[in-house]
Amino acid sequence: MSSSVWEGLNQNLLATIFVCDKEGAPKGGSVSAPLLESNLDIALNWASPFEDTGIQSKMPSLFSLLQSGELQGVVDATTTKGSATNQKASDAVASFVGKTGITKLNSIQTFASMPPFKIQITMFFRAWRDAASEVEEPVAQLLAWALPEKLAQDGALVATLKAIQGDGALMDALLPSKAPQMVGLYYKNRLYAPLVIENIGIPIGSPITKNGNYIEMSIPLTVCTLNAWDKDDMKSAGF
Repeated sequence: MSSSVWEGLNQNLLATIFVCDKEGAPKGGSVSAPLLESNLDIALNWASPFEDTGIQSKMPSLFSLLQSGELQGVVDATTTKGSATNQKASDAVASFVGKTGITKLNSIQTFASMPPFKIQITMFFRAWRDAASEVEEPVAQLLAWALPEKLAQDGALVATLKAIQGDGALMDALLPSKAPQMVGLYYKNRLYAPLVIENIGIPIGSPITKNGNYIEMSIPLTVCTLNAWDKDDMKSAGF
């Protein structure tokens, strides 16, 4: 495990990020640190599919004039004011004022979609004894997990030609590079896995020792679940 020294700190206050497989099982290697910030963001997309099905959506300008009473000006301009026709049209316009086309049917919501959960954290590393092992190494490890394991040098066409010539496997030609590692997060007796690191920030302006090693760093991370979770997944996580 790579971490700064936090003697005497309650272990529940340390967050641990570890490498895992697609089932969330640890594969070896972890980084631990207290969190300066942490937030679990769950977005639930409810939509109103019948919202624009009414006649009001077909003629929005006309109905806006009717609902606001502004159509009265058109009535006065096209009929003789005070006449029976004018009065009848004015009464009709007035009957629309204060009305709306919203009903319980066209305002009903349905569950439309649900993106994976996002967890935004800021891990804090600081040197107590050795800046290289307590700050540099864990930050480098996080960065290594966030980046692709390997990006191929050749394009797909060159790799395919090499595969045809027997210099490589066809699968390697079609998908020549290796994606970043999947990780898990254990924090306050709750387990979130598998996750992917979606965003990582490296504050390169942080203070350093005379040897150029960083003595402290606050690393903002955005990790998200591999897929959307249901209530059973949340229960398995420890909620």
